[in-house]
Amino acid sequence: MSDTGAAFFRVDEIEWPTEQPASAPKELVEEAQRLGARRKFLARGEGGYYSQVSEFPPGYTVPEHSHDHNEMLVILRGSCTMLGGDGPTLEAGDSAVLIANHEYGFVAGDDGMTFMTIRTGEATTTVT
Repeated sequence: MSDTGAAFFRVDEIEWPTEQPASAPKELVEEAQRLGARRKFLARGEGGYYSQVSEFPPGYTVPEHSHDHNEMLVILRGSCTMLGGDGPTLEAGDSAVLIANHEYGFVAGDDGMTFMTIRTGEATTTVT
């Protein structure tokens, strides 16, 4: 945070990293990168928030998993269908709030998807 009490994250000025945090399962990250999925990290604890922007290619499947912190997903472009039962399809402008330890997964739509994840802590991922 700056001396003004504000932190700014200009997405276009942030590089796509090749290294990912240890809190994500290595095999899941390697598979995602191989298939063209990627993410940029924005807030890394500033003001108590952790956020990232992710891009997934068409049809990319995120397997069912959970995190140990609450999170909000905001679809910025494209769409996805949530897995499990009668999961809804979310489109640009839609969002979902997922409570810690809730198991979920999703499939990116025909045009792929770009979305933002906002968490209240640095989450650990558990694949189910």
